[in-house]
Amino acid sequence: PSSSPPPLTSPADIKGLGRAGTICGCDWSGHVVATGADVAEPALGTHVAGFVHGGTYADRGAFAQYVVAGADLCWAVPPGTLTHEQAASMGCGYWTAVQALFHPDRLGLVEVPERVRGEEWVLVYGGSGSVGLFAIQLAHLAGYKVVTTASPRNHALCKSLGADAVIDYNAPDAIEQIKAATGDTVRAALDAISEPDTQAFCVRAVRAAGGKLVTILGVPAGVRALRREVAVQNTLIYTALGRGFVFAGAEAWPASAGDRAHMARFLRKTPELVRAGSVLPNPTRLFEGGLEGIGAGLRYMEEGKHSGEKIVYRLED
Repeated sequence: PSSSPPPLTSPADIKGLGRAGTICGCDWSGHVVATGADVAEPALGTHVAGFVHGGTYADRGAFAQYVVAGADLCWAVPPGTLTHEQAASMGCGYWTAVQALFHPDRLGLVEVPERVRGEEWVLVYGGSGSVGLFAIQLAHLAGYKVVTTASPRNHALCKSLGADAVIDYNAPDAIEQIKAATGDTVRAALDAISEPDTQAFCVRAVRAAGGKLVTILGVPAGVRALRREVAVQNTLIYTALGRGFVFAGAEAWPASAGDRAHMARFLRKTPELVRAGSVLPNPTRLFEGGLEGIGAGLRYMEEGKHSGEKIVYRLED
């Protein structure tokens, strides 16, 4: 369908800048104003939200008054639940967390609404970022105990969403604190930051036997070499969108029918998760200025001023 969205700025938007002839912006929320001839749902006028691969194609991008998206990859926002700004925050970050945690070819955790049996710990590195905030909620909802890292000012936020233990990533003994809090039993980890040093941190923090780390960016060879008994895999949610792409100007990724099918299945669960308050949107900060003001939001993010929030622009009232 096509919809008229308020766009949202995210780290993915910064990575997608500078490609001539493409529309930037990934996350959006709006009302359906047109559909393809064979599309029955969502109906015209429905409040929907989703994401596209901004900065890659000439016909896809959220920094626009109208966005084109696959009907099977939009979710209907339950009436009376989320504002457009809140719904727009459940884009790339939310779906990356879903794919990383629950896809059988990633961490393969027990998928909500089912719950894991017994006590199992999951590590989420970068708990106060968008991916991290959603990963905490989803893993907690599936019955896992969650240990995460965040700066002290965001500890309360992470705990309010379900984290059982929050560790200051700057602490010199942060890895030892994680092992102590979990009894050194973490076998599944998601690095929601995925710089080389954070990936190395996670590899060292998980239990070697059966340990697996999923990252949201590429994995340097040196990280894999740290502990070869720990499986390390990166994931990109754009593989679910039906088109192959080149990421970061170098690595070619094919479209994955399996990734799309998994996302479409989980998408059908999302309205009820939102309606029940089981998954909450990211905290948002509204920037003024519409399309013309988006540059200010991107600069704000590049300067590292945002933490525990998503920057949102409203294109029309």
